[in-house]
Amino acid sequence: MASTFSGLTYDAFDARASALFWAAVLRLKLVPGATAQRAELEDPEQHGVPRLVFRQVTDGRPLRTPLHLELSTADLDAESHRLVQLGARRLGGVSDGASRWITLADPEGNAFDLVAREVPRPRTGGLAQAPTVA
Repeated sequence: MASTFSGLTYDAFDARASALFWAAVLRLKLVPGATAQRAELEDPEQHGVPRLVFRQVTDGRPLRTPLHLELSTADLDAESHRLVQLGARRLGGVSDGASRWITLADPEGNAFDLVAREVPRPRTGGLAQAPTVA
């Protein structure tokens, strides 16, 4: 027997509010019937986003998980601005020359990273390409 990854469950104080934030961030749809106790997002465009379920926790979250979402974008500055407008809070950023990312928190304080996706650049210089033979 093997296990199969089927999605992520997200603990939240208000499942519907958290799901609405992430639906806007990821451009997904809220499944009808969402409540403060349980909400789910769907991927109507079939972009391969895993199933995301939000469930209410009323006794707090004593243990923070070291796992968090990592999102990628071709335009780090514009997308981080959009996420802040949606309710995210910027926690910090890193630029080490080769990589750039920004750590943000969702409205409930859960951290996530927004990473600059490398845009393929045309090759210039370097080794010459072999001529094509027709």
